[in-house]
Amino acid sequence: MVSLSPTRAPSRDAPSPPPRARREVSPLRRGHRRLAMVYATPLAVIVAVLFVVPLGLMVWMSFNHWPLLGASAPNGVANYRALSDPLFLHALWFTVKYTVVTTVVLGLVAFGLALLIQEGPRGVGLFRTVFFLPSAVGLASASLLFYGMFNTDSSPLNAAMRLLAGGDVDWLGSSGNALFSTIGMITWRFAGFYMLILMTGLHGIDPVLYEAARTDGAGWWQIMRRVTIPLLRPTIALMMVLSVTGSLLAFDQFFILTGGRHGTATIVIDVYREAFLSQDLGRAAAVSVAILVGLILINGAQLRLLRRHS
Repeated sequence: MVSLSPTRAPSRDAPSPPPRARREVSPLRRGHRRLAMVYATPLAVIVAVLFVVPLGLMVWMSFNHWPLLGASAPNGVANYRALSDPLFLHALWFTVKYTVVTTVVLGLVAFGLALLIQEGPRGVGLFRTVFFLPSAVGLASASLLFYGMFNTDSSPLNAAMRLLAGGDVDWLGSSGNALFSTIGMITWRFAGFYMLILMTGLHGIDPVLYEAARTDGAGWWQIMRRVTIPLLRPTIALMMVLSVTGSLLAFDQFFILTGGRHGTATIVIDVYREAFLSQDLGRAAAVSVAILVGLILINGAQLRLLRRHS
């Protein structure tokens, strides 16, 4: 087919575009890239061996009947029926309740401590050190320490309760008492750590903003609501991610204090029960995969909510 439209002759005045030059990587830059790969390779191997491979094995185990002793055999999604087991559902509900209460109480206490010792007279550094010291104690050690304090037979807390209320308290004998006793221990253990995180965020706020707010006549609560908390959102989000993740994966404190009795079994204790008491690693792996997916979704929702507000 012959086109009847006139063709436009190229203008003699218009300069022709220069040929596209090929980007050549200098030998020095290539050497830097090779050196970076050499430095990154050991860490990549460690991550692959210690994290990626076990994660893949866990997913594979969740689709197999995998006894603690004996040969494994594929069984499809049968292991995921453990997610509808009444014991797991009770453990899930208890873990969610513990996570919500712990995050709120721990956040309020840490925020109060951070405001209290953010600025002050000489010697305030001593109080910062005292509040942070419990964070240096291991979680298992702290649980054993509080187990001795909560022990009904020789509890120093009950000695004080006899003087104040005239009777003993069974600190670990019921689901409610064990829950709030454990939250008290966790608050003592982690409040100083989260206080330090919040203090870092508070020190990052420009004091000029506070002076401008006071000049406009804002009171303490208005400054807190309109200046401090909005500018502290990234720090609060970091604290919430750490607190929620740690609470959902709670194991040491309940395993040592109650052994999962009195309705205090968490989802991680349920994994331990499936793996070592029922000797079914496949069902334990299925529950672990579900916990991992839940953590990813929860943390992703928290970060997305923060980004949207920011």
